[in-house]
Amino acid sequence: MRRPFALLAAALLAGAFAAPASAADGDAGNDGFTIEDPRITESSGLAASRLHPGVYWTHNDSDDGPYLYAVDGATGETVARLTLTGIGAPRDVEAVSVGPGNRIFVGDIGDNLGGTWPYVWIYELPEPKELRDQTVRATQYVVTYSDGARDAESLVVHPKTGRVYIIDKKEEGGHLYEGPAELSASGRNVFRPIAPVELWATDAAFSPDGRQLAVRGYFGGIHYAWNGGKLQRKGRLSVPLQRQGESVSYSADGSRLLYGSEGARSAVESREAPGGDDGKASSSGGGAENGKSADGGEGGIGTGTLVAAAVVVAALLGLGRLRRRR
Repeated sequence: MRRPFALLAAALLAGAFAAPASAADGDAGNDGFTIEDPRITESSGLAASRLHPGVYWTHNDSDDGPYLYAVDGATGETVARLTLTGIGAPRDVEAVSVGPGNRIFVGDIGDNLGGTWPYVWIYELPEPKELRDQTVRATQYVVTYSDGARDAESLVVHPKTGRVYIIDKKEEGGHLYEGPAELSASGRNVFRPIAPVELWATDAAFSPDGRQLAVRGYFGGIHYAWNGGKLQRKGRLSVPLQRQGESVSYSADGSRLLYGSEGARSAVESREAPGGDDGKASSSGGGAENGKSADGGEGGIGTGTLVAAAVVVAALLGLGRLRRRR
């Protein structure tokens, strides 16, 4: 994936201002964990298993190979690595989602060339009933967009209908793209924009009941009511400040949101999921905000610290834009 200049700001600030993971009241595996597997250095997607409670599926970014990792949320240890067959060589894998019938969908939808690939791919496979290293045959779908090529890192599958959606990645905000009612393995699957998303999105996740959509970016997130695809913004998410915030998943019971980052031994942090239709996202400290900022606030950081951090980030972003103009 393209590394934006803004990530320099995240790297400088993360060590000093990183929000601590909060304790959860749910099952083991929902409290947050550290990915221990040395093979996972660019965790770029995260999805809670419905078949194996407390287990999360993840994968590396870019061309690591056709692999999926099942990570035990209680220990951070890998309990299975799947090798996908029946597909070509992955190009830029950015997202994973679990759909109805315990079907796993993998989004090879990133575009390292800034939105110039004529097509991208989605892989679908059954979630194994037994967690062990094994080879699994997947179905490969060719994906195009009705309004031209684009970069994307967010793929979600509605847990009730099984329909697949993609959110493109644009600094000024992107769109939610809807795929066909059923994906076809024999032709191109055209995704069409149906709703704006007010975020530089790096991942998204449906709540288990399909009524809520959480979208995260590098420095914040937004909680939407699904509303049949006509998104209704409900409020900000309490996203932890991470070195390179890449992924988000609801826990299998819907009580928590887990946020992941790239890097060796990267931390997956847990936050309370926003409740019902009240439009408020609870932070780890128990507070809630329902602001209108596109990128949202960061949980566990004081207002004064956020102001100072914003100044640093703005300065660095300005310098980055200045460099791009030269």
